[in-house]
Amino acid sequence: MFSWKEKVTDKLSHLRPDSTSSGSNLSGESDVVRLGAKDSPLGEEETSSRAEKLSSYLFSYIPASLTNFDTHKLTSIGHVTLPSLPSIPSLPSLPSLPKRWKGHGFVWSGEKFDENSDEELDQSPVEIVKVEKAPPSPLTRSLPSAIREDSSFISTPLFEFLESSLPNLVKGCEWVLLYSTLKHGISLRTLLRRSSGLPGPCLLIVGDMEGAVFGGLLEAPVNPTAKRKYQGNCQAFVFTTKYGDPRLFRATGANRYYYLCMEEMLAFGGGGHFALCLDGDLLHGTSGPSDTFGNACLAHNSEFELKNVELWGFTHQV
Repeated sequence: MFSWKEKVTDKLSHLRPDSTSSGSNLSGESDVVRLGAKDSPLGEEETSSRAEKLSSYLFSYIPASLTNFDTHKLTSIGHVTLPSLPSIPSLPSLPSLPKRWKGHGFVWSGEKFDENSDEELDQSPVEIVKVEKAPPSPLTRSLPSAIREDSSFISTPLFEFLESSLPNLVKGCEWVLLYSTLKHGISLRTLLRRSSGLPGPCLLIVGDMEGAVFGGLLEAPVNPTAKRKYQGNCQAFVFTTKYGDPRLFRATGANRYYYLCMEEMLAFGGGGHFALCLDGDLLHGTSGPSDTFGNACLAHNSEFELKNVELWGFTHQV
């Protein structure tokens, strides 16, 4: 079987006019026809014809997979220049893999491939939930930070309500328990004596056995008088939780009967009835409509048994 070089040599021998054999004199460089040389004796038409024959012969030995291009793009007669192969288009960028993607026999979980997993891809749309923070509470202070001692009556809602109703002088102050029947005994005299610990506005809070919480604002120290002599100013008020939410009754200006204190009683309001009256032993009390505050009965009944009595003073935090 002839080699590829011998076949080409044999074919080229037919292109020479003085060739007498099929390969005996074609082994040297001087015997090769230099197509396209300046000293070629061939005419232009004959040169072009031989070049086409040479090109056809050379392409017969090039694999079919490499001949799928335009043969008229040859740029030289003496040597063959193969056109560059068509560039392979770049592959589109792959999208990022989902957290769990199943395909071609494996499941990708973001860290490793699991070839044995039967879990299917969750095609449900992703829901973006915008989480918003709860609005801050209008109350700037918490109950434990304002009240350092336990109370039988004061809850957070009641604390917020009462502090917002206090005179500006004592708003934001720390609440100090001056007196409690549970801690200091059942005695009005003890209450009056302990009220001198913090001069200024103080808050009396009491409750009946049915669960109502009520009381009023007065000035400390609370000084008893021998006769009925009203004290206080227009900042005094009474309140109650009998109606559900805390309810406040301020002075109406009908009179100046804000509160009075004697050895055997402590009372708020006047003009018709006391809005609130406690006896000397702090076990019983009464309540009714008063002109001073324009209030209704503060307790569940006009006469009631006291559950507890507390007196709170206010001091600026250090």
